[in-house]
Amino acid sequence: MRHRRKGRVLGRSPSHQRALLRNLASALMLTAKKVDADEPGAAKVPGRIVTTVAKAKEVRPLVERCVTIAKHGLAAADKARQFGTSADRDSTAWKQWRTSDQWRQWAHAMAPAVKARRRVVQLLGDKKAARIVFEEIAPRFVDRPGGYTRILKLATPRLGDAGPRAILEFVGQESSAKPQKPRVEAAKPVAT
Repeated sequence: MRHRRKGRVLGRSPSHQRALLRNLASALMLTAKKVDADEPGAAKVPGRIVTTVAKAKEVRPLVERCVTIAKHGLAAADKARQFGTSADRDSTAWKQWRTSDQWRQWAHAMAPAVKARRRVVQLLGDKKAARIVFEEIAPRFVDRPGGYTRILKLATPRLGDAGPRAILEFVGQESSAKPQKPRVEAAKPVAT
């Protein structure tokens, strides 16, 4: 019996499970990157992967956690901007700022943002995917309190073993769906 043992084993050892979840989460982040549709290796629909239902349900909390951490990091970076400088690096103005008390305040305010980036890199294991989370995905969900992904079950099973498949995608991808036609009401006859 598996009393109080949460999560799915997925037929793998614990280290293999972690690697699988990291790779799925990184793949989802990498498909969300904005690229040209005709570029080789580009995703058909950005921000979407197809996998089994069990894997999608397991990787979803990891993806949501990464986006939430990135949102907190972006908020800290915004607070730190008030102490920053616009001077070029290694210029005289930049060196004066670097030795001032304002730089200490900037460094103190920027520390949570750096910590958030490092945590997302640790969770995903991919710097490129972490950069996409901070630059493209998290700014999209700043006003959303949670629920950044959805799982859509597919009707057709996997060909090899008939495993149930699902789509894991970021919400807000409605532009990829077919646009619905507006309803046109029949004209009512005018009584005279």
